[in-house]
Amino acid sequence: MPNQKNIEQVAELAEKFGKAAAIYFTDYQGLDVANITELRSKFYEGSVEYRVAKNTLIKIAAEQNNLTGLDEILAGPTALAISYDEPTAPARIIKEFTKKREKPNVKGILFDGELLPGEEFKRLADLPSKPELLSMLIGLLQSPMTKLVRTLQAPLSNTVQVLQSLKDKKS
Repeated sequence: MPNQKNIEQVAELAEKFGKAAAIYFTDYQGLDVANITELRSKFYEGSVEYRVAKNTLIKIAAEQNNLTGLDEILAGPTALAISYDEPTAPARIIKEFTKKREKPNVKGILFDGELLPGEEFKRLADLPSKPELLSMLIGLLQSPMTKLVRTLQAPLSNTVQVLQSLKDKKS
Protein backbone atom coordinates (compact mmCIF):
# COMPACT_ATOMS: atom_id res chain seq x y z
CA MET A 1 0.00 0.00 0.00
CA PRO A 2 1.57 3.32 -1.04
CA ASN A 3 2.09 5.90 1.67
CA GLN A 4 0.73 9.45 1.49
CA LYS A 5 4.16 11.00 0.91
CA ASN A 6 4.74 8.89 -2.22
CA ILE A 7 1.24 9.64 -3.52
CA GLU A 8 1.89 13.37 -3.13
CA GLN A 9 5.29 13.09 -4.83
CA VAL A 10 3.78 11.22 -7.79
CA ALA A 11 1.06 13.87 -8.15
CA GLU A 12 3.66 16.63 -7.99
CA LEU A 13 5.92 14.89 -10.52
CA ALA A 14 2.98 14.22 -12.86
CA GLU A 15 2.09 17.91 -12.75
CA LYS A 16 5.70 18.88 -13.51
CA PHE A 17 5.84 16.40 -16.41
CA GLY A 18 2.73 18.03 -17.85
CA LYS A 19 4.05 21.59 -17.57
CA ALA A 20 7.71 21.05 -18.47
CA ALA A 21 9.19 22.17 -21.77
CA ALA A 22 12.08 19.75 -21.21
CA ILE A 23 13.21 17.26 -18.59
CA TYR A 24 16.79 16.03 -18.43
CA PHE A 25 17.29 12.72 -16.61
CA THR A 26 20.75 12.79 -15.02
CA ASP A 27 22.99 10.45 -13.07
CA TYR A 28 24.43 12.50 -10.25
CA GLN A 29 26.25 9.64 -8.51
CA GLY A 30 29.88 10.54 -7.90
CA LEU A 31 29.30 14.22 -7.18
CA ASP A 32 30.06 15.37 -3.67
CA VAL A 33 27.87 17.74 -1.66
CA ALA A 34 29.82 20.84 -2.71
CA ASN A 35 29.49 20.00 -6.41
CA ILE A 36 25.77 19.20 -6.10
CA THR A 37 25.24 22.50 -4.27
CA GLU A 38 27.12 24.38 -7.00
CA LEU A 39 25.12 22.61 -9.70
CA ARG A 40 21.84 23.37 -7.96
CA SER A 41 22.75 27.05 -7.70
CA LYS A 42 23.61 27.19 -11.42
CA PHE A 43 20.29 25.55 -12.22
CA TYR A 44 18.50 28.00 -9.93
CA GLU A 45 20.15 30.95 -11.70
CA GLY A 46 18.98 29.49 -15.03
CA SER A 47 15.38 29.01 -13.82
CA VAL A 48 15.73 25.24 -13.89
CA GLU A 49 14.41 22.97 -11.15
CA TYR A 50 16.75 20.16 -10.10
CA ARG A 51 15.46 17.39 -7.90
CA VAL A 52 16.19 13.79 -7.02
CA ALA A 53 13.30 11.32 -7.16
CA LYS A 54 12.78 7.59 -6.91
CA ASN A 55 12.69 5.84 -10.27
CA THR A 56 9.42 4.06 -9.49
CA LEU A 57 7.73 7.37 -8.67
CA ILE A 58 9.12 8.95 -11.85
CA LYS A 59 7.84 6.01 -13.89
CA ILE A 60 4.34 6.25 -12.39
CA ALA A 61 4.22 10.02 -12.98
CA ALA A 62 5.39 9.53 -16.58
CA GLU A 63 2.72 6.90 -17.19
CA GLN A 64 0.08 9.31 -15.90
CA ASN A 65 1.24 11.68 -18.67
CA ASN A 66 1.20 8.89 -21.30
CA LEU A 67 5.01 8.80 -21.52
CA THR A 68 6.60 5.42 -22.12
CA GLY A 69 10.09 4.12 -22.89
CA LEU A 70 11.75 5.36 -19.72
CA ASP A 71 12.80 1.90 -18.48
CA GLU A 72 16.38 2.15 -19.82
CA ILE A 73 16.79 5.71 -18.57
CA LEU A 74 15.50 4.97 -15.09
CA ALA A 75 18.33 2.64 -14.06
CA GLY A 76 20.39 3.76 -11.09
CA PRO A 77 20.09 7.05 -9.20
CA THR A 78 18.17 9.69 -11.13
CA ALA A 79 17.88 13.43 -10.74
CA LEU A 80 15.61 15.55 -12.91
CA ALA A 81 16.56 18.91 -14.39
CA ILE A 82 13.18 20.43 -15.28
CA SER A 83 12.83 23.53 -17.42
CA TYR A 84 9.45 25.15 -17.94
CA ASP A 85 10.38 28.11 -20.16
CA GLU A 86 13.68 27.50 -21.94
CA PRO A 87 14.07 23.83 -23.00
CA THR A 88 17.78 24.16 -23.83
CA ALA A 89 18.80 25.90 -20.58
CA PRO A 90 19.56 22.68 -18.65
CA ALA A 91 21.74 21.44 -21.53
CA ARG A 92 23.83 24.62 -21.51
CA ILE A 93 24.21 24.49 -17.72
CA ILE A 94 25.20 20.81 -17.72
CA LYS A 95 27.64 21.32 -20.59
CA GLU A 96 29.31 24.21 -18.77
CA PHE A 97 29.39 22.27 -15.49
CA THR A 98 30.91 19.14 -17.07
CA LYS A 99 33.83 21.08 -18.56
CA LYS A 100 35.56 20.77 -15.18
CA ARG A 101 33.93 17.51 -13.98
CA GLU A 102 32.77 14.26 -15.50
CA LYS A 103 29.36 14.27 -13.83
CA PRO A 104 26.41 14.56 -14.07
CA ASN A 105 25.80 12.23 -16.98
CA VAL A 106 22.64 12.83 -18.97
CA LYS A 107 20.80 9.53 -19.31
CA GLY A 108 17.95 10.83 -21.44
CA ILE A 109 15.94 13.91 -22.34
CA LEU A 110 12.22 14.45 -22.60
CA PHE A 111 12.13 17.34 -25.05
CA ASP A 112 8.73 18.68 -26.07
CA GLY A 113 7.09 15.29 -25.50
CA GLU A 114 9.76 13.37 -27.43
CA LEU A 115 12.28 11.09 -25.71
CA LEU A 116 15.87 11.72 -26.83
CA PRO A 117 19.08 9.87 -25.92
CA GLY A 118 21.35 11.52 -23.36
CA GLU A 119 24.09 12.32 -25.90
CA GLU A 120 21.75 14.82 -27.57
CA PHE A 121 22.22 17.30 -24.73
CA LYS A 122 25.50 18.53 -26.30
CA ARG A 123 23.71 19.33 -29.54
CA LEU A 124 20.88 21.05 -27.64
CA ALA A 125 23.42 23.04 -25.59
CA ASP A 126 24.78 24.58 -28.79
CA LEU A 127 21.37 25.87 -29.88
CA PRO A 128 20.71 29.56 -29.31
CA SER A 129 18.43 30.49 -26.44
CA LYS A 130 14.88 31.72 -26.96
CA PRO A 131 15.78 35.43 -26.56
CA GLU A 132 18.68 35.00 -29.01
CA LEU A 133 16.40 33.34 -31.55
CA LEU A 134 13.82 36.11 -31.16
CA SER A 135 16.44 38.82 -31.69
CA MET A 136 17.69 36.98 -34.81
CA LEU A 137 14.12 36.83 -36.12
CA ILE A 138 13.58 40.52 -35.44
CA GLY A 139 16.82 41.32 -37.26
CA LEU A 140 15.73 39.25 -40.25
CA LEU A 141 12.33 40.92 -40.33
CA GLN A 142 13.75 44.39 -39.80
CA SER A 143 16.36 44.21 -42.57
CA PRO A 144 13.96 44.23 -45.57
CA MET A 145 11.90 47.01 -43.99
CA THR A 146 15.01 49.13 -43.47
CA LYS A 147 16.05 48.59 -47.09
CA LEU A 148 12.56 49.57 -48.26
CA VAL A 149 12.60 52.78 -46.24
CA ARG A 150 16.05 53.70 -47.61
CA THR A 151 14.88 53.00 -51.14
CA LEU A 152 11.81 55.19 -50.68
CA GLN A 153 13.85 57.97 -49.08
CA ALA A 154 16.57 57.98 -51.77
CA PRO A 155 14.64 59.99 -54.42
CA LEU A 156 13.66 62.56 -51.79
CA SER A 157 17.19 62.99 -50.49
CA ASN A 158 18.51 63.17 -54.06
CA THR A 159 16.01 65.94 -54.82
CA VAL A 160 17.03 67.83 -51.70
CA GLN A 161 20.71 67.48 -52.63
CA VAL A 162 20.05 68.82 -56.16
CA LEU A 163 18.09 71.77 -54.75
CA GLN A 164 20.86 72.46 -52.23
CA SER A 165 23.54 72.42 -54.92
CA LEU A 166 21.44 74.83 -57.09
CA LYS A 167 21.08 77.13 -54.10
CA ASP A 168 24.83 77.00 -53.47
CA LYS A 169 25.57 77.85 -57.13
CA LYS A 170 23.25 80.85 -57.11
CA SER A 171 24.67 82.30 -53.92
